[in-house]
Amino acid sequence: MKRIVSICPSNTEILCLLGLEDRLVGVDDYSDWPESVKHLPRLGPDLDIDMEKVHSLQPDWVLASLSVPGMEKNVERLRQAGIPHLVLYPKSLKDIPRDIRTVGSVCGVEETAERTATLFEDRIREIRERVPKGQPRPRLYWEWWPKPVFTPGGRNWLTDVSEIVGGINIFGDVDRESVQTDWETVAAREPDYTLIVWTGVRTDRIRKQLITNRPAFRGKRFAREDRVHILDEGWYCRPSPRLLTGIQHLAHILYPDRFTAPDPDRPLAPIAVQP
Repeated sequence: MKRIVSICPSNTEILCLLGLEDRLVGVDDYSDWPESVKHLPRLGPDLDIDMEKVHSLQPDWVLASLSVPGMEKNVERLRQAGIPHLVLYPKSLKDIPRDIRTVGSVCGVEETAERTATLFEDRIREIRERVPKGQPRPRLYWEWWPKPVFTPGGRNWLTDVSEIVGGINIFGDVDRESVQTDWETVAAREPDYTLIVWTGVRTDRIRKQLITNRPAFRGKRFAREDRVHILDEGWYCRPSPRLLTGIQHLAHILYPDRFTAPDPDRPLAPIAVQP
């Protein structure tokens, strides 16, 4: 398995964290971490991969994913083209170490994969244990998209992320992966924080004023300047070990006296805590 193509950013990140970057011969347009993968041939957006270009790279196999609705057609086209492939389908946080072990087994790096998966699980436990207990749980509103409004439901890993830092996803009671709602319904659920992770949009292109000035949000606690946070979608919307960076960053936001900001280049590094 010396020539690998990844057609999903989270898969690219898993491969690189397993030390398999030198086997990558092509990636989707959105794979941007680590920095070194940016020189690889681009195969189109993750929902519309150029299969002819994939075939031209002569991969031994392709690492695909169903983590985003619409990726099914990529998998079907891989099947039709007879290109060997592995499909990951992570829905919750516990699926990530499972996927790490699966990829490691296919690539013949089982020991590295086991160490990486175990380290991921250990870091989650360390954060959970350091989160303060015995106080009101912060209610978190996650926004994937503003018009129409989409937010993660109870079946998404961001509900797990919320729970790890002692919080509550305000739409975690909806038994779905994604929920379409509106600003009035969000306000009625009375979150404490607004967490903006617009899919495919860089943080420097999002202005807080767009959120704080919404009619349904004006004057609300969760729409105050210090309660609205524009977050890097790469830390929250991709089911890879980089979620650890996002979890620690969120813990730093909620409990700055206990957690320091994480190192974004080292998602599996020891948890940075305040002395």
